[in-house]
Amino acid sequence: MRTRFTNLEISGVILVEPQIFGDERGYFMESYNQAEFQAHGITANFVQDNQSSSCYGVIRGLHCQKPPFAQDKLIRVLWGQILDVVVDARLDSPTYGQHLTAKLSSDNQHQLFIPKGCLHGFAVLSEHAVIAYKCDQFYHPEAELTVRYDDPALNIAWPIPDSKRILSTKDRNATLTLEELNLSSD
Repeated sequence: MRTRFTNLEISGVILVEPQIFGDERGYFMESYNQAEFQAHGITANFVQDNQSSSCYGVIRGLHCQKPPFAQDKLIRVLWGQILDVVVDARLDSPTYGQHLTAKLSSDNQHQLFIPKGCLHGFAVLSEHAVIAYKCDQFYHPEAELTVRYDDPALNIAWPIPDSKRILSTKDRNATLTLEELNLSSD
C-alpha cells in the first residue's frame, strides 16, 4: 500500500492520504499500518479509539489534555465532512499560536495526525458527520482543557454562520484563551 504523508505548516501535524482502491463493488483502503506510519514519523502507540456523531453546524473544541496525559491523535471522518482545526499551543514551538485547517471527509478519506501540545476542534460541514480518532493516551477528565473556540487572538474562520452554530455547554462557556493556557504538568 502507498499512503502519502504530508508535513503541514505546524511542526508534527501530518496529513495522511491513504491509497484507495475502488471499483463497481465499492472501495478498499488501509486506514492504519503501524510500520508505515512509524516510517513517516508517527510513532504513537494508540491505546484508545473514539467516535463522535454530529449534525451540521456543530463546533467541537478547542480541546487538549495537559501533561502527563497529553494525547497524540489521528483523526478521520467515516461519514460526511468536517473542517478540522489544529492550534499549536506548544510554547517552545516556532509555530506557537498558529492554526491550520483541513477538510476531512468520507469522500477524500484524508486523516490528520495531531501531536501532543496542540489544541483540536472541528466544525461539521455536511448534514451529518461521524468522526473517528485514535489517541495514544487514555481520556482523563481532570486533565482536559478547553480553550475558547472563538478566541479573538486565534481569529479562526469557522465556516458556520453564527446563527447555525451548535456548541456544547462546556464549549460555549469556555473562557480560557490560548494566552492563558498552561500545558505544564504542575
